[in-house]
Amino acid sequence: MTVKPVTDALAAGAKAPAFKLANAGGGEISSAALKGHPYVLYFYPKDDTAGCTREAVEFSAAKKKFAAAGVTVIGVSKDSIASHEKFRAKHKLSIELASDTELAAAQAYGVWVEKSLYGRKYMGMERATFLIDGAGKIRAVWRKVKVPGHVEAVLAAANAL
Repeated sequence: MTVKPVTDALAAGAKAPAFKLANAGGGEISSAALKGHPYVLYFYPKDDTAGCTREAVEFSAAKKKFAAAGVTVIGVSKDSIASHEKFRAKHKLSIELASDTELAAAQAYGVWVEKSLYGRKYMGMERATFLIDGAGKIRAVWRKVKVPGHVEAVLAAANAL
């Protein structure tokens, strides 16, 4: 199923789409539960791949700095909870990982997009990050993220909230 996202609606200042996702550990995480607290929602393509691992490890390493700013970090992919739990254990990750197997959050945030590899087109998760304030407004958006230096940029924006 192909969904054309309305990415213009998700610029800084827009209301963040609501979500409710299963998380590693058997619970769930939702925008409603986070109300009143700022958070980082970062979407990544796949557990245990080079770029995604580096990003998750760097966000985990900075978890205390984000916590000091009062910001929760949540990584989201379409991988299963079992995959997330293996990924967390293998790389000693400390951040929340949420499973979006139905792609509801990915589509709402406009990150389930058409990609191209060696001329073959397919649908996949865009690496993107959203900084959302306690009122549920998007304060910053990073799309087509390159991992080096990204966590530092997000942390600087989080500290400016």
